[in-house]
Amino acid sequence: MNLNNHRRQFIKNTLISSAGLALGIDAFATFISSCTSTKNLTIHQIKTGFDQTALSYKYEDLEDIIDKKTMEIHYSKHAAAYSKNLKEAAIAEKINMQEPLENILENISAYSTKIRNNGGGHYNHEMFWKCMRPKTTDNKPTGALLNAIEKNFKHFDEFKMQFTETAKNRFGSGWAWLIMDDKGRLLITSTANQDNPLMNISSVEQKGFPLLCLDVWEHAYYLKYQNKRADYIQGWWELVNWDYVAQRLVS
Repeated sequence: MNLNNHRRQFIKNTLISSAGLALGIDAFATFISSCTSTKNLTIHQIKTGFDQTALSYKYEDLEDIIDKKTMEIHYSKHAAAYSKNLKEAAIAEKINMQEPLENILENISAYSTKIRNNGGGHYNHEMFWKCMRPKTTDNKPTGALLNAIEKNFKHFDEFKMQFTETAKNRFGSGWAWLIMDDKGRLLITSTANQDNPLMNISSVEQKGFPLLCLDVWEHAYYLKYQNKRADYIQGWWELVNWDYVAQRLVS
């Protein structure tokens, strides 16, 4: 699945329209004339390795939304096991671990169940940690990301409501996602267990490039919230790292 061209064109158009509004017509014309091509817009590539990366915050920094003990167990036990098992399976199956994990996931139907479960588990968690930061008040996206959300969902509150419902209604263990599909549209979807929208398997109903993810496995919230998944989701919105989501949008 190659989504790069669609993402680039989408963000190019969004940035151009946003810049025009912010600068005014005359200033924007000067800005455009200073660029030899819209290709000068910096394009970043986000790739995931096989090793578990360090958190950018301490376990207790997500209090009081996610408690320290849950974060410690989740990161050092659950997520660490996915990375360990993935690397063991990669060695056994002679997979090149210098290759981005995304390349494996996009062709996961060609690999073993162990690679699928642990590759998905590792990728999903690596992204999940980065999608969060210590809570802030009135936490919402800005700029091109907000424009993209409003273009696809009409209003940020509408997007938030749809994403919340998708996460609440994921039966059993799994994930909720904001993705960009191969037509450049932002969509909300969910996957079971450790599957994700990159995977080329029939159980993944909506495929695309992940921008935002939420873990709704019970081990992500049970110590604090017990069976109250909805309360966990409601609090989680205060933790979303919209800067990271915006970075993924232009990757």
